[in-house]
Amino acid sequence: MEITTEMIKQLRAATNAPMLDCRKALQEADGNFDKAVDWLREKGMATAAKRADRDASNGVVELYSHGGGRVGVIVEINCETDFVARNEQFRKLAHEIALQIAASAPKYIVAEEIPAAELEHEAEIARARAKEEGKPDNVMPKIVEGRMEKYKDEVCLMRQAYIRDESISIEKLILQNVAAIGENIIVRRFQRWELGESINH
Repeated sequence: MEITTEMIKQLRAATNAPMLDCRKALQEADGNFDKAVDWLREKGMATAAKRADRDASNGVVELYSHGGGRVGVIVEINCETDFVARNEQFRKLAHEIALQIAASAPKYIVAEEIPAAELEHEAEIARARAKEEGKPDNVMPKIVEGRMEKYKDEVCLMRQAYIRDESISIEKLILQNVAAIGENIIVRRFQRWELGESINH
């Protein structure tokens, strides 16, 4: 059975699981919606969604220094209870996210935070580059869209490939931990400093 984008969107809306997992679940279930939901539950992805609306006001502020003090990261990761905030797995996740920020230098947590002006500027660059490469006008929008998605993957923490396992995104890493720990987990905010970076700006 053909898996349509609409089917994937409906499953994502119901479970809040990542798009790729929704596609895989529907493929495994031959397009059967209920079986796909069950498949996601078994993998721990759908349970994460049910917890996403719970209040997360506990947590930890993780500090990380890299390269002998050349890069510094501070990140606030929230969970629901003080008990989980002291949990070793939660602390390890906070450390891994700080490590990710140090290594991959995201600018935003999610794509929705990117200012419209910045998106338009990047789209103009993508269009100019495609023209320079001699791409025909009829494929230009598709090329620009592809490059914009790639840009979002680079600058948004949640969309970045996890540095220890590039087959999963940071969003998926967090969802896996939500399923294992049993509480909502949110990256609230972060700041990354690099030695001397503001001197020439």
